[in-house]
Amino acid sequence: MKPPKDKRTKEYKEWKANYDKQSKGLGDTIAKITKATGIAKAVKFIAGEDCGCSERQIALNKAFRYKRPKCLLESEYVYLREWFAKNRTRVNPSEQKQLLKIYNRVFNDKKVMTSCGSCIRTITNELNSLYKTYGN
Repeated sequence: MKPPKDKRTKEYKEWKANYDKQSKGLGDTIAKITKATGIAKAVKFIAGEDCGCSERQIALNKAFRYKRPKCLLESEYVYLREWFAKNRTRVNPSEQKQLLKIYNRVFNDKKVMTSCGSCIRTITNELNSLYKTYGN
């Protein structure tokens, strides 16, 4: 039995919010560290509100971008949640096609249908890892 649509939407919104919180690059990571240690507050106190931190953060993010998969769409999130909830040991061709479609979009890859069990397992493991990473 599927949860009501508003519950699914809320669950996905929470997942996406957690995804969006993740650092996009080195600038975001440094900003989080300086905020957590109080350095950011001290710098703003000494240098004023326009200390150039935001510009440096953007520049560092561009120069040192983290390789991150794209965010799942809500329909993809729901499909994966339902698919992983069934603890599958086999993947039929239509499921493999859907999983590959999601995988290729999210990881910007071009994997194709295969009968290789370990290849399919790798794809499902990576999707499961992405799904769980930003979960509650």
